[in-house]
Amino acid sequence: MILCGERIKADKAQSIGLVEEVVPQGAALDKALELAEMAGKQSPSSVARCKTLVMSARDGRSHDDGWRMERELFIELFSTEDQREGVNAFLEKRTPEWKNR
Repeated sequence: MILCGERIKADKAQSIGLVEEVVPQGAALDKALELAEMAGKQSPSSVARCKTLVMSARDGRSHDDGWRMERELFIELFSTEDQREGVNAFLEKRTPEWKNR
């Protein structure tokens, strides 16, 4: 696709894993806003680490470096207040109150 400029339809892109979801024409912005709202409800600490991982993948890191970095960032989360808050909120069946700490 990249080398030959091949164009594919949305359903094919989804079937080969190039895209995660296909939405009707004109609905992309609404879906993006919905996903952003969902992400906004997550712990800022974990979202920041996820973004760090995504950006590091763009820098040409090896898979081994990426897996190592993911493990290290995941382990860091266990020492945050947000991790404890997330577990407690889940157990208490309430919405978490993130502190970004």
